[in-house]
Amino acid sequence: MTVLLIALGAAVGAPLRYLTDRAVQARLGSSFPWGTLTVNVVGSLLLGFLVGLPVGPGLGALLGTGLCGALTTYSTFGYETLRLVRAGGRLRALANVALSVTAGLCAAAAGLTLAHTLTP
Repeated sequence: MTVLLIALGAAVGAPLRYLTDRAVQARLGSSFPWGTLTVNVVGSLLLGFLVGLPVGPGLGALLGTGLCGALTTYSTFGYETLRLVRAGGRLRALANVALSVTAGLCAAAAGLTLAHTLTP
């Protein structure tokens, strides 16, 4: 049953990642991986929030592993960072790494803090 919950969450998270990435890139351009940064930060915020709530294993599998796991993407982050380096954008690549790691950690901490604030 857990595997089905994960698959269901992933079936929502993966298209959401794609559509969000496309929408952000259309608005901001593709010289910097803003779409991937956006989904990774949003996913980190959501996962931090879920971890701070008293959710059961089923809901954790559906939303945490399935939805957040498919919404966020470390492989694309790595690929896009290397693509920036290869295109001569070492400073942009470094900025991508620094911004992604810092914003992701801060978002996870903010989500955790929000969940602890909202629950008794």
